[in-house]
Amino acid sequence: MSEFALGLKARAAGYRLRAYDSVGSTNAEALEAAAAGDAGGIWFAARQQFSGRGRRGRPWESPHGNLAATLLIVPDCDPTLTATLGFVAGVSLSRALSVVLPDGFVRIGIDGADGLDGRSRIALKWPNDVLADGAKLAGILLEANKLADGRQAIAIGLGVNVVAAPQGLPYPATSLLELGVSRGAEQVFEALSDAWTESFALWNDGRGIGDVLTQWRGSAAGIGAPVAVHQNGEILRGMFESIDDVGRLIVRAEDDRRVVISAGDVHFGATASARS
Repeated sequence: MSEFALGLKARAAGYRLRAYDSVGSTNAEALEAAAAGDAGGIWFAARQQFSGRGRRGRPWESPHGNLAATLLIVPDCDPTLTATLGFVAGVSLSRALSVVLPDGFVRIGIDGADGLDGRSRIALKWPNDVLADGAKLAGILLEANKLADGRQAIAIGLGVNVVAAPQGLPYPATSLLELGVSRGAEQVFEALSDAWTESFALWNDGRGIGDVLTQWRGSAAGIGAPVAVHQNGEILRGMFESIDDVGRLIVRAEDDRRVVISAGDVHFGATASARS
């Protein structure tokens, strides 16, 4: 079995790595390290996590051979900008997958998530998923802890379905193996660590968020397509116009209102249009 290793760019930038075969939660490991005084800039990577979590406390299944990776950072920025690190992570995952996927990867397109160019099968779904052929391939979870000095420690968790996707979900999910791509979690992580290094430098303590969001929009799923947003038991339907300059979803509602969404569960295409 090959070992986890940082990419050349990540090593040159001074990132560190703590690797596991199996662990409870890479996010939990990162936050524990922060509480113990780690200054950040360290990755936690595993082939399996047995108590992972996703958005809103949902469990995130990670069988052996998938990638669970978390980066701990203590950014020097306005705390209101830390949420935009999710877009840095999304762009990084998109870049990393472009490295490990074969050339000529052509979209099939389900759930209306056809992106912009009709060619790349990989797309970013607001706010924090990566899709392949419209099915969830990877997810992102940001968690924060306030440190004694007032700064925030941010755990940026990324889970990639390398060998298997969770079953019984209310949305389609896939894995690299199901897509016919034979790559190991170690290869995905190495590419991810380098892609993050580039994207985080572009973000530049929040000063470059506009450039990051431009790249995110370039890989966005569903722009110009029907969208349904589930919030607090209610459903908003309309067209996905774009994301604004801080990453909020902009929806043109069916009654022609322009609605700004900060959080919610999003569905595209036929799923968005279904009334049942």
